[in-house]
Amino acid sequence: MIDILLVDDETYVTESLELTIPWGELGVTTVLRAASGKEALQILEENAVDLVVTDIRMPGMSGLELIEEVSSRWAHIRCILLTGHSDFQYAKKAIQLQAADYILKPVNDEEFMASVSAAITSLRDDWDEFDKYHRLLYSRKSDYKILRENLLHDLLLGREITARALGEQLEKYEIVLQPDQPAVMMLIRLTGRFSAMDQQSLDLMEFAVGNIAEEVFGPHFNVWFGRGPHESLVMIIQSQDWTEPAQTHVEELKQPAGTFREHVIRYLQGDLSMVVTAPFQFADLTTAYRKGLGSLVLSGPDENTIIYMDKELSKRPENDAAQALEELYKPPVLPQLLETKQWEAAARKLNAVFDAAERVCLSREHVYEMYLSVTNAFMYIAHKQGHLVHEIDHAGFDLLLAHQLIQSPDKLRRWATEMLAKLQEELSDHEGVQSRRHVIKQVQEMVTRDAGQDLSVKMIADKVYLHPVYLSKIYKAETGEGLGDYMIRMRMERALYLLKNTNKKIYEITSELGYQNPQYFSKMFKKHYGMTPNEYRDQA
Repeated sequence: MIDILLVDDETYVTESLELTIPWGELGVTTVLRAASGKEALQILEENAVDLVVTDIRMPGMSGLELIEEVSSRWAHIRCILLTGHSDFQYAKKAIQLQAADYILKPVNDEEFMASVSAAITSLRDDWDEFDKYHRLLYSRKSDYKILRENLLHDLLLGREITARALGEQLEKYEIVLQPDQPAVMMLIRLTGRFSAMDQQSLDLMEFAVGNIAEEVFGPHFNVWFGRGPHESLVMIIQSQDWTEPAQTHVEELKQPAGTFREHVIRYLQGDLSMVVTAPFQFADLTTAYRKGLGSLVLSGPDENTIIYMDKELSKRPENDAAQALEELYKPPVLPQLLETKQWEAAARKLNAVFDAAERVCLSREHVYEMYLSVTNAFMYIAHKQGHLVHEIDHAGFDLLLAHQLIQSPDKLRRWATEMLAKLQEELSDHEGVQSRRHVIKQVQEMVTRDAGQDLSVKMIADKVYLHPVYLSKIYKAETGEGLGDYMIRMRMERALYLLKNTNKKIYEITSELGYQNPQYFSKMFKKHYGMTPNEYRDQA
């Protein structure tokens, strides 16, 4: 898909070239002609030209002056010079201006075609590199988003990681936080008109809320913003000034927190509830999340307010209820038992926790802490095994329906016991046929849903919590088709539909399918169907 411009004040030269050269064999679709440098520039301003072939000696603007202007304004265009003079100074100047070739008149057709073909090959190589770079850049940004969210979920759900390893991951994912410095967490529940939105609209609103948060807090705080595992938004904030006490920074957060909420109301026409935790060290991040989420949920689903928690996270009240909850935190803890599939030991652990709870009078806050500890463990192990936990049991992981479970420890106990049995049944067969088919179904739904996105095998593997090599292996074994081939096939089938049933231009279809330039898309389409998109559309 190449457009070429022929420039010569002797019009018979350009007419002859236009009529005698088999341009289609070279991949040229459009041939334009100009009789002067000035006319050539006008054509270049109005058309997407890829290659300029120009005579050197022309009245007014010379060919050398023309390609110098072209190089400064359209760096992607290749230039070939024609001349009846073999003067070395011309050749030297052409080299300095990085002309693709220098051809003497009278033009030999074979030599001319070889020169044009070489320039086109060079152009396509550049396009492929450009496309590859932007695909990698897009993939890197998309991968980082997934990896950051996975890391955030793991930390909130109780994954143990050393400060050094965490620091390395934060740096690797370009998260500007220091694990050896205190932080504050904000948990956000979108309310008002947000509550009635579908998931796609809500995703856009959450993205906008994140941008507002970074704009408001960014000048004085480092921010890590993401969606938490319990359907709330989570923001971890650190001051950029380490010299002040941590509690001072909480006071400094109150004014921007109010501004943040005002901006959400003003610009997004919605509202929010927000809990701001007391300062904590990263070792206490899970505890901070659990307590903050408890305050957020217990505040009520329709209450629009900002709650500041001022109690130290490391200090537990010395009473019977708190002591009963200690059974939750005695090793081996529930996530460890589930991770090693010690189902009977996990059941005994749950029984010990609820037996201790029966002997004392627990407040709703304490029951909710039990709920969060248990659900965190269930979610963590399910996600690690590549399952979407709401598919196993939806009710217990919905923040609104969770209110029914925390009315009493007995209700929570019955649900937790049933959930453990469901997890055991589902995860024990993880390596079996049913589990593999479940993963294949997830992958196919993801590719079908995101056919217009530049998905990669690694991105999909991260979303289903499997290694890319292992995912490709089981996909091939189950379907007989490579995962990469399947992804390309889905995009090509989508391309066929768009070409046949819409009037969209090729570049519009290219963009909709996630490709970076029409030339690369055309190349992939022809490789798949044996014809270009334009040829297919002409036949359809």
